[in-house]
Amino acid sequence: MKEPLVPVVPMSHTAHIRSHRKPRRSATSSIAMRAGVAGGVLSMAAAGASASANAAEPVTQTIELPTLTADMSAAVAQSAAATQQAAANYELRAERDAAAAKAAAEAKKDLAEAKKKAEAKKKAAEAARKAAAERAERSAERATLSASASTSTSVSAPASGSVATVIAFLKAQVGDAYVMGATGPNAWDCSSLVQAAYKQVGVDLPRVSQDQSMAGTDVPLSSVQVGDILYWGGKGSAYHVGVYIGNGQYLDAANPSKGVVIQDLSGYPASGAVRVL
Repeated sequence: MKEPLVPVVPMSHTAHIRSHRKPRRSATSSIAMRAGVAGGVLSMAAAGASASANAAEPVTQTIELPTLTADMSAAVAQSAAATQQAAANYELRAERDAAAAKAAAEAKKDLAEAKKKAEAKKKAAEAARKAAAERAERSAERATLSASASTSTSVSAPASGSVATVIAFLKAQVGDAYVMGATGPNAWDCSSLVQAAYKQVGVDLPRVSQDQSMAGTDVPLSSVQVGDILYWGGKGSAYHVGVYIGNGQYLDAANPSKGVVIQDLSGYPASGAVRVL
Protein backbone atom coordinates (compact mmCIF):
# COMPACT_ATOMS: atom_id res chain seq x y z
CA MET A 1 0.00 0.00 0.00
CA LYS A 2 1.27 3.34 -1.09
CA GLU A 3 1.71 6.14 1.43
CA PRO A 4 -0.36 9.26 0.82
CA LEU A 5 1.35 12.00 -0.88
CA VAL A 6 2.10 15.11 1.16
CA PRO A 7 1.72 18.35 -0.76
CA VAL A 8 4.85 20.37 -0.92
CA VAL A 9 4.43 24.05 -0.42
CA PRO A 10 7.22 26.11 -1.82
CA MET A 11 8.86 28.45 0.70
CA SER A 12 9.84 31.98 0.06
CA HIS A 13 13.42 32.50 -0.75
CA THR A 14 13.60 34.76 2.33
CA ALA A 15 11.81 32.46 4.72
CA HIS A 16 14.99 31.37 6.29
CA ILE A 17 15.73 34.92 7.30
CA ARG A 18 14.21 35.63 10.72
CA SER A 19 13.52 39.32 10.23
CA HIS A 20 11.55 38.64 7.03
CA ARG A 21 9.19 36.22 8.57
CA LYS A 22 5.63 37.42 8.97
CA PRO A 23 5.03 38.00 12.67
CA ARG A 24 2.31 36.13 14.32
CA ARG A 25 -0.47 37.91 16.05
CA SER A 26 -0.55 37.48 19.74
CA ALA A 27 -3.63 36.46 21.58
CA THR A 28 -3.94 39.91 23.17
CA SER A 29 -4.01 41.64 19.78
CA SER A 30 -6.64 39.26 18.55
CA ILE A 31 -8.81 39.92 21.55
CA ALA A 32 -8.44 43.72 21.15
CA MET A 33 -9.34 43.51 17.51
CA ARG A 34 -12.39 41.48 18.23
CA ALA A 35 -13.42 43.94 20.91
CA GLY A 36 -13.00 46.86 18.51
CA VAL A 37 -15.08 45.19 15.90
CA ALA A 38 -17.75 44.42 18.42
CA GLY A 39 -17.71 48.02 19.70
CA GLY A 40 -18.06 49.40 16.21
CA VAL A 41 -20.96 47.13 15.52
CA LEU A 42 -22.65 48.18 18.74
CA SER A 43 -22.03 51.89 17.93
CA MET A 44 -23.54 51.49 14.54
CA ALA A 45 -26.49 49.73 16.06
CA ALA A 46 -26.98 52.49 18.61
CA ALA A 47 -26.73 55.16 15.94
CA GLY A 48 -29.26 53.37 13.87
CA ALA A 49 -31.57 53.03 16.83
CA SER A 50 -31.21 56.71 17.61
CA ALA A 51 -31.90 57.68 14.04
CA SER A 52 -34.97 55.46 14.09
CA ALA A 53 -36.12 57.03 17.34
CA ASN A 54 -35.60 60.55 15.98
CA ALA A 55 -37.41 59.66 12.83
CA ALA A 56 -40.24 58.34 14.88
CA GLU A 57 -40.63 61.56 16.93
CA PRO A 58 -41.01 64.49 14.50
CA VAL A 59 -43.81 65.97 16.61
CA THR A 60 -41.46 66.74 19.53
CA GLN A 61 -39.10 68.88 17.38
CA THR A 62 -41.96 70.63 15.65
CA ILE A 63 -43.46 71.64 18.99
CA GLU A 64 -40.19 72.83 20.69
CA LEU A 65 -38.89 75.01 17.80
CA PRO A 66 -41.75 77.54 17.82
CA THR A 67 -41.47 77.75 21.61
CA LEU A 68 -37.80 78.67 21.45
CA THR A 69 -38.46 81.16 18.61
CA ALA A 70 -41.20 82.95 20.55
CA ASP A 71 -38.96 83.31 23.62
CA MET A 72 -36.13 84.66 21.52
CA SER A 73 -38.47 87.14 19.78
CA ALA A 74 -39.72 88.37 23.13
CA ALA A 75 -36.14 88.84 24.35
CA VAL A 76 -35.20 90.74 21.18
CA ALA A 77 -38.27 92.94 21.46
CA GLN A 78 -37.52 93.64 25.12
CA SER A 79 -33.92 94.56 24.28
CA ALA A 80 -35.06 96.88 21.47
CA ALA A 81 -37.53 98.59 23.80
CA ALA A 82 -34.81 99.07 26.41
CA THR A 83 -32.47 100.53 23.78
CA GLN A 84 -35.16 102.90 22.54
CA GLN A 85 -35.93 104.03 26.10
CA ALA A 86 -32.22 104.63 26.79
CA ALA A 87 -31.96 106.72 23.61
CA ALA A 88 -35.01 108.75 24.61
CA ASN A 89 -33.55 109.33 28.08
CA TYR A 90 -30.23 110.44 26.60
CA GLU A 91 -31.99 112.86 24.20
CA LEU A 92 -34.07 114.29 27.05
CA ARG A 93 -30.96 114.72 29.20
CA ALA A 94 -29.16 116.44 26.33
CA GLU A 95 -32.09 118.84 25.85
CA ARG A 96 -32.12 119.63 29.57
CA ASP A 97 -28.37 120.27 29.59
CA ALA A 98 -28.68 122.58 26.57
CA ALA A 99 -31.55 124.49 28.21
CA ALA A 100 -29.57 124.85 31.43
CA ALA A 101 -26.52 126.14 29.54
CA LYS A 102 -28.68 128.65 27.63
CA ALA A 103 -30.32 129.84 30.86
CA ALA A 104 -26.91 130.27 32.50
CA ALA A 105 -25.63 132.30 29.54
CA GLU A 106 -28.71 134.53 29.58
CA ALA A 107 -28.40 135.04 33.33
CA LYS A 108 -24.75 136.01 32.91
CA LYS A 109 -25.68 138.47 30.15
CA ASP A 110 -28.49 139.98 32.25
CA LEU A 111 -26.11 140.38 35.20
CA ALA A 112 -23.55 142.16 33.01
CA GLU A 113 -26.22 144.51 31.66
CA ALA A 114 -27.51 145.20 35.17
CA LYS A 115 -23.99 146.03 36.34
CA LYS A 116 -23.49 148.29 33.34
CA LYS A 117 -26.76 150.14 34.01
CA ALA A 118 -25.93 150.47 37.70
CA GLU A 119 -22.51 151.89 36.82
CA ALA A 120 -24.06 154.37 34.36
CA LYS A 121 -26.63 155.40 36.96
CA LYS A 122 -23.89 155.86 39.54
CA LYS A 123 -21.88 158.04 37.14
CA ALA A 124 -24.96 160.14 36.31
CA ALA A 125 -25.71 160.63 40.01
CA GLU A 126 -22.09 161.62 40.64
CA ALA A 127 -22.19 164.11 37.76
CA ALA A 128 -25.45 165.61 39.07
CA ARG A 129 -24.00 165.88 42.56
CA LYS A 130 -20.89 167.57 41.23
CA ALA A 131 -22.94 170.01 39.15
CA ALA A 132 -25.10 170.85 42.16
CA ALA A 133 -22.00 171.44 44.28
CA GLU A 134 -20.56 173.75 41.62
CA ARG A 135 -23.80 175.70 41.44
CA ALA A 136 -23.90 176.03 45.22
CA GLU A 137 -20.29 177.21 45.27
CA ARG A 138 -21.00 179.73 42.52
CA SER A 139 -24.05 181.05 44.38
CA ALA A 140 -22.03 181.40 47.58
CA GLU A 141 -19.32 183.37 45.79
CA ARG A 142 -21.88 185.63 44.20
CA ALA A 143 -23.55 186.20 47.56
CA THR A 144 -20.20 187.26 48.99
CA LEU A 145 -19.64 189.67 46.10
CA SER A 146 -23.13 191.02 46.52
CA ALA A 147 -22.54 191.79 50.19
CA SER A 148 -19.40 193.80 49.39
CA ALA A 149 -20.75 195.62 46.34
CA SER A 150 -23.27 198.40 45.94
CA THR A 151 -26.80 197.06 45.93
CA SER A 152 -28.39 200.07 44.32
CA THR A 153 -30.96 199.08 41.73
CA SER A 154 -31.62 202.52 40.40
CA VAL A 155 -31.22 202.88 36.65
CA SER A 156 -30.52 206.23 35.04
CA ALA A 157 -32.04 207.22 31.73
CA PRO A 158 -29.85 206.02 28.84
CA ALA A 159 -28.35 208.41 26.35
CA SER A 160 -29.27 208.30 22.67
CA GLY A 161 -27.83 205.27 20.87
CA SER A 162 -27.01 203.52 24.13
CA VAL A 163 -28.22 200.07 23.00
CA ALA A 164 -25.81 200.04 20.05
CA THR A 165 -22.97 201.08 22.38
CA VAL A 166 -23.78 198.21 24.79
CA ILE A 167 -23.89 195.63 22.00
CA ALA A 168 -20.66 196.92 20.43
CA PHE A 169 -18.86 196.63 23.79
CA LEU A 170 -20.14 193.09 24.34
CA LYS A 171 -19.09 191.88 20.87
CA ALA A 172 -15.61 193.34 21.42
CA GLN A 173 -15.19 190.92 24.36
CA VAL A 174 -16.04 187.75 22.42
CA GLY A 175 -13.25 185.23 22.92
CA ASP A 176 -12.27 186.51 26.40
CA ALA A 177 -11.93 183.97 29.17
CA TYR A 178 -14.54 183.09 31.79
CA VAL A 179 -13.18 183.27 35.35
CA MET A 180 -15.46 183.29 38.38
CA GLY A 181 -15.19 186.67 40.14
CA ALA A 182 -13.17 188.31 37.33
CA THR A 183 -14.17 191.82 36.19
CA GLY A 184 -12.14 192.34 32.97
CA PRO A 185 -10.60 193.54 30.89
CA ASN A 186 -9.65 190.10 29.46
CA ALA A 187 -11.55 187.77 31.78
CA TRP A 188 -15.14 187.96 33.05
CA ASP A 189 -17.90 186.11 34.77
CA CYS A 190 -21.47 186.45 33.49
CA SER A 191 -22.63 189.31 35.71
CA SER A 192 -19.41 191.36 35.60
CA LEU A 193 -19.57 191.39 31.77
CA VAL A 194 -23.20 192.62 31.82
CA GLN A 195 -22.38 195.24 34.45
CA ALA A 196 -19.38 196.55 32.44
CA ALA A 197 -21.40 196.67 29.19
CA TYR A 198 -24.16 198.83 30.64
CA LYS A 199 -21.66 201.00 32.47
CA GLN A 200 -20.52 202.16 29.00
CA VAL A 201 -23.80 204.11 28.69
CA GLY A 202 -24.05 205.28 32.30
CA VAL A 203 -26.31 202.54 33.63
CA ASP A 204 -25.14 201.39 37.06
CA LEU A 205 -26.17 197.73 37.59
CA PRO A 206 -25.66 195.52 40.66
CA ARG A 207 -22.62 193.20 40.55
CA VAL A 208 -24.27 189.77 40.76
CA SER A 209 -26.88 188.01 38.64
CA GLN A 210 -29.43 187.63 41.44
CA ASP A 211 -29.71 191.43 41.80
CA GLN A 212 -29.46 192.11 38.06
CA SER A 213 -32.58 189.98 37.52
CA MET A 214 -34.43 192.45 39.79
CA ALA A 215 -33.30 195.61 37.92
CA GLY A 216 -35.37 197.52 35.37
CA THR A 217 -38.75 196.39 34.02
CA ASP A 218 -39.88 192.79 33.51
CA VAL A 219 -40.29 191.84 29.82
CA PRO A 220 -42.09 188.73 28.48
CA LEU A 221 -39.71 186.50 26.57
CA SER A 222 -42.05 186.72 23.59
CA SER A 223 -41.46 190.50 23.49
CA VAL A 224 -37.73 190.61 24.22
CA GLN A 225 -35.72 193.28 22.33
CA VAL A 226 -32.05 193.94 21.56
CA GLY A 227 -30.30 195.14 24.72
CA ASP A 228 -32.63 193.40 27.18
CA ILE A 229 -30.98 191.43 30.00
CA LEU A 230 -31.81 187.71 30.03
CA TYR A 231 -31.57 185.65 33.20
CA TRP A 232 -31.73 181.94 34.06
CA GLY A 233 -33.25 180.75 37.33
CA GLY A 234 -35.82 182.44 39.54
CA LYS A 235 -36.24 186.20 39.61
CA GLY A 236 -34.09 187.44 42.48
CA SER A 237 -32.25 184.08 42.62
CA ALA A 238 -30.92 183.91 39.07
CA TYR A 239 -27.69 181.95 38.59
CA HIS A 240 -26.77 183.28 35.10
CA VAL A 241 -27.29 186.41 32.94
CA GLY A 242 -26.65 187.48 29.35
CA VAL A 243 -27.76 190.16 26.88
CA TYR A 244 -30.13 189.64 23.92
CA ILE A 245 -28.47 190.84 20.66
CA GLY A 246 -31.27 190.01 18.16
CA ASN A 247 -32.03 187.25 15.65
CA GLY A 248 -32.72 184.74 18.44
CA GLN A 249 -29.19 185.09 19.84
CA TYR A 250 -27.64 186.30 23.07
CA LEU A 251 -24.10 187.11 24.23
CA ASP A 252 -22.72 185.97 27.58
CA ALA A 253 -19.68 184.85 29.51
CA ALA A 254 -20.86 181.23 29.40
CA ASN A 255 -18.45 179.04 31.39
CA PRO A 256 -14.73 178.21 31.71
CA SER A 257 -14.78 175.94 28.66
CA LYS A 258 -16.53 178.41 26.30
CA GLY A 259 -15.57 181.84 27.64
CA VAL A 260 -17.40 184.87 26.13
CA VAL A 261 -19.52 183.65 23.19
CA ILE A 262 -22.63 184.31 21.10
CA GLN A 263 -25.24 181.53 21.39
CA ASP A 264 -28.73 180.65 20.11
CA LEU A 265 -31.47 181.26 22.62
CA SER A 266 -33.32 178.17 21.36
CA GLY A 267 -30.49 175.97 22.62
CA TYR A 268 -30.68 177.33 26.17
CA PRO A 269 -34.01 179.16 26.74
CA ALA A 270 -33.92 181.90 29.38
CA SER A 271 -36.19 181.97 32.43
CA GLY A 272 -37.02 185.67 32.13
CA ALA A 273 -35.91 189.11 30.91
CA VAL A 274 -35.65 192.70 32.19
CA ARG A 275 -35.25 195.94 30.26
CA VAL A 276 -32.97 198.70 31.57
CA LEU A 277 -32.64 200.82 28.37
